Amino acid sequence: MPTAVCRWGLGALFSLALLPNYAQAQAAPKGSVAGWVTTPDQKQLLQRQPQNLVFKKTPPSGSVIELDDSQRFQKMDGFGYCLTGGSAELLHAMSAPARAKLLRELFGTGPQDIGVSYLRLSIGASDLDAQVFSYDDLPAGQTDPALSRFSLAPDEKHLIPVLKEILAVNPAIKILGSPWSPPTWMKTNDASKGGSLKPEYYGAYAQYLVKYIQGMKAAGIAIDAITPQNEPLHPGNNPSLLMLAEQQAEFIGQHLGPAFQKAGLKTKIICYDHNADKPEYPLTVLGNATANPYVDGSAFHLYAGPIEALSKVHEAFPKKNVYFTEQWVGSKTDFAGNLGWHAKTLFIGAPRNWARVVLEWNLAADPQQNPHTPGGCTECLGAITLAPGDQVTRNVAYYAVAQASKFVRPGSVRVGSTSTGVLPNVAYRTPTGGHVLLVQNDQPTAQTFSLRYQGQAVALTLPAGAVGTYTW
Repeated sequence: MPTAVCRWGLGALFSLALLPNYAQAQAAPKGSVAGWVTTPDQKQLLQRQPQNLVFKKTPPSGSVIELDDSQRFQKMDGFGYCLTGGSAELLHAMSAPARAKLLRELFGTGPQDIGVSYLRLSIGASDLDAQVFSYDDLPAGQTDPALSRFSLAPDEKHLIPVLKEILAVNPAIKILGSPWSPPTWMKTNDASKGGSLKPEYYGAYAQYLVKYIQGMKAAGIAIDAITPQNEPLHPGNNPSLLMLAEQQAEFIGQHLGPAFQKAGLKTKIICYDHNADKPEYPLTVLGNATANPYVDGSAFHLYAGPIEALSKVHEAFPKKNVYFTEQWVGSKTDFAGNLGWHAKTLFIGAPRNWARVVLEWNLAADPQQNPHTPGGCTECLGAITLAPGDQVTRNVAYYAVAQASKFVRPGSVRVGSTSTGVLPNVAYRTPTGGHVLLVQNDQPTAQTFSLRYQGQAVALTLPAGAVGTYTW
């Protein structure tokens, strides 16, 4: 995740978007296509298009996107955000009725909800918590290899209560946990920022993660998957840890995997969790004979490197899953540029390169992009901005996620759709037998194109720079 100066980024928005003005997501009549559109000028924000268009046996004209659901690729787990500790703190500060309404909108599946189906948590503090902490903090010079002082108390104040409310809205939501740092006494530099995990504490740290999963389960929260380290090649954040590929392979293969197995945990282990410019990192972990059996797949960010690198890893290990787990939105960037880039590169590009999850970074921040740790990101715009008095502003990441999450439900399968160099797109077959096509108009003018399916076509028009989701 970005540092205090937000070192990379093609992320986001300084937008005071109004309340959603999209219409209800009623199903289109059989044989017709319904559409929802978000435009760069924000005149349409996940807005239901006024007409259902009917498939006809007429020759298509202009650019053609042809959907072929006989070509089937990966099954999707979902779309969503990182519920940072700071997000949870801000949500918890809202009045109970306002929070309940917002959580229903975010995680519900009703006509006015956006259906977020996947969340990422930090195990301990991320840099978007108000302060640094782990679950076993000790005075300088002390150690606790038996983890006798382990406690989830820091999460019990805000995060766990908010998670319980989210689970009441969507009990099936999947949760990924990622640590930013082990307890400092396990590290070579005895500090929250940087350093590496001491080899003598590999076993203790594996048990620390076991205890985290068990403790969350006792609180009623199932952790579906974890990564051993957020951004293991970026030790400059606060908190952070340097964990090289060979170290991660050893940690997973000789300690974490066996510890999960002995404890009877079904939680998936996902390696890497960093930028697409270093595919050799997950390839090293997956290529390690001891680690490989314990690893479900690889997770990526895109602050550097091409999205196509995800396919390189998939092609080398096609039985392992691919996840896209973080991309920030910068508070000093604009809605229009971010809408197009995030839609094209992440919500279309990542699934077309085998990702079964696509997550934006921070769910919520205040108007000053707080809270964050000392040295943490100062320009990370939330998908929503929460201000005193229960004021909610929906920003670009809200709409980028919603254009997918509202329609592509968990269990949907990516299917074939043609790409002609313009109008990037991705298509799905839903668990109920319906179809979803997500399209981004990357051209400077409005584009009329034909959607063709099973020998019939329908003409659609998408404004310049807009994102459209079409269902039938």
